[in-house]
Amino acid sequence: MLDTTTRNIKFLPGVGEQRAALLGRELNIHSLHDLLYYFPYKYIDRSRVFKVEELGGHLQHVQLLGEIRSFEEMGEGASRRLVAHFTDGTAFVDLVWFRGIKFVKQKLSIGKRYVVFGKPSMFNGRVNIAHPDVDDAAMVQIGTMGLQPYYNTTEKMKRSGLNSNAMAKLVQNLMQLLGNEIPETLSQNIVQQNGLMSLDDALRIIHFPRNTKELQLAQYRLKFEELFYIQLNILYYARDRQRRYLGHRFSKVGEMFNRFYNENLPFRLTNAQMRVVREIRRDVNGNCQMNRLVQGDVGSGKTLVALLAMLLARDNGYQACMLVPTEILAEQHCATLKRMLGNLPVRVELLTGSTRQKERDVIFQGLENGNVDILVGTHAVLEDNVQFNNLGLVVIDEQHRFGVAQRAKMWAKNNIPPHILVMTATPIPRTLAMTLYGDLDVSVIDELPPGRKPITTTHIFRSRSDSMYSFIRRQLDEGRQAYIVYPLIKENEKLDLKNLEDGYNQLCNIFCDYKLSKLHGKMKPKEKDDEMRRFASGETQILVSTTVIEVGVDVPNASVMVIENAERFGLSQLHQLRGRVGRGASQSYCILVTDYKLSEDTRKRMEIMTSSNDGFEIAEADLKLRGPGDMEGTQQSGIAFDLKIANLARDEQLLQFVREIARNVVDNDPDCNNPDNRVLWQRLQQIRKMNNRNWGAIS
Repeated sequence: MLDTTTRNIKFLPGVGEQRAALLGRELNIHSLHDLLYYFPYKYIDRSRVFKVEELGGHLQHVQLLGEIRSFEEMGEGASRRLVAHFTDGTAFVDLVWFRGIKFVKQKLSIGKRYVVFGKPSMFNGRVNIAHPDVDDAAMVQIGTMGLQPYYNTTEKMKRSGLNSNAMAKLVQNLMQLLGNEIPETLSQNIVQQNGLMSLDDALRIIHFPRNTKELQLAQYRLKFEELFYIQLNILYYARDRQRRYLGHRFSKVGEMFNRFYNENLPFRLTNAQMRVVREIRRDVNGNCQMNRLVQGDVGSGKTLVALLAMLLARDNGYQACMLVPTEILAEQHCATLKRMLGNLPVRVELLTGSTRQKERDVIFQGLENGNVDILVGTHAVLEDNVQFNNLGLVVIDEQHRFGVAQRAKMWAKNNIPPHILVMTATPIPRTLAMTLYGDLDVSVIDELPPGRKPITTTHIFRSRSDSMYSFIRRQLDEGRQAYIVYPLIKENEKLDLKNLEDGYNQLCNIFCDYKLSKLHGKMKPKEKDDEMRRFASGETQILVSTTVIEVGVDVPNASVMVIENAERFGLSQLHQLRGRVGRGASQSYCILVTDYKLSEDTRKRMEIMTSSNDGFEIAEADLKLRGPGDMEGTQQSGIAFDLKIANLARDEQLLQFVREIARNVVDNDPDCNNPDNRVLWQRLQQIRKMNNRNWGAIS
């Protein structure tokens, strides 16, 4: 049997070296398997033949049967075109070509019957079809044509003759090469019990369906399999990890936890916080390593929950470490933990890239002899020379800034891997959490502490900037502070930085009675930290910034967040930026500023932001609007799959259904030796091999 995963695409008839290189660069198609799983994005019904007299510019695609009566060349130079006058006896339509004129004239003949397919439009009061597909009527059986597939291609590919039709021809060549039957990749039990189409039928039909009913059955089969293997991989990996890695047992709730809870607690825990603390306590009191994700909106009290977990470690003779993505955030977390702990004898230290060598030596000594109880740090903690005496718990803040490899690096800091507590302020929809963090148990803090006022969000057009500035001035006069954020998108980095600089200069003139700070990613770390500290201390009243403040320090006195060009941000990012305010007792405001002309999607985003403060609701909407690959942070987190056909927003029920089937397989065949499941484990290994780094388990 031909192994499609290893056979290079260049050996497929119709490809060759040059086209193979183009397919690899443009579509990441390198093997026969890659092409087999490169599915059409839409289909056009080729079963109906229209009459020419029915045509108008309102139709999408039409199929005609008739003959060419004459050719006419018109225009000069770039506007030169070939026009064929085509009729079926009811009326005439112009077939127009702007490129390949010589080839078309050689290929087509006057008086011969053709099947013409294309999109009609109106020009100078006449119906025309530009660059139609034209086939010899004698060679086409219209009744069997079914649905025509359309493949996404790039401009470079089209210029080289690799358009959608050419891709379809390559797939046809591949189907002939594959022969009679593509081997099944699901067990017979799963196929039969779930009424699934065979893989062979599904792959042939998905490319060349005869009707919509069989297309839907093929799509369901392929979505089922795609989501099933993602879940089987995650659940097997989680089960394997539980079997291989024992965890440190935190058997007691000791003195430091109880003293802090009874004497130092800054406010009464919410019911959601208490529930999550109980879930953590249950995990660390068992014999398995904890791997738990705590999701909580901005200001929901995740840091307090993390501190209680770290005190559990301290009371049981273990050290704890908190990993955070930026130096200034590490400094703030360290200061917050020390302030919360007060006079309790718990030693907290800070380690970042800026920590001086003399201080490092003291910290390293304290870590190795066990005197340092809690270490707060950035990526500097991951270095091999950072050694602990007995690391029992790692808290990772803002998970999407740390990939799977960094998590594994922390496992190696102790003979028995420490418990892992991941915290994120980016609410993640359930479907994405089940795939992105499927190996983690998920806790949700879905309650804000008492006294928090919802942020008032408004959307204005740029023409109303003057009234916005007057509002900001009133807030500043009351002693508040404001953020004004400009986008910084890589494609337009120079233009965006200019916008930031121009905006800063303009704001300095408008708010000449106040002090302003400026912050962007091109500044040196010390410059950024200095500007942020000036704002946090109240020395400056307005911080003009790019999105570097998205994961930033806590400034309770800041009550206004202005987001310029809000149309250039996704929902999750807008929500994260909004979360920089609303941290104090005062009413806070978020103002989204856009141009007047907006796309439908952008208008929806603005409406969602102004109507909801619920991060989970916003994340669900973001997933539906943008898809999983585009959501903020998913790529950094080491998303282990590239969905070919399933859609996490639309296929949530199917995802949950296949997860239970995968769970039953893992529960009933933990050693992977049931003959009925042999095809499943072999296929999983093959998928891991194809996806190498991403799908492999951490070892």
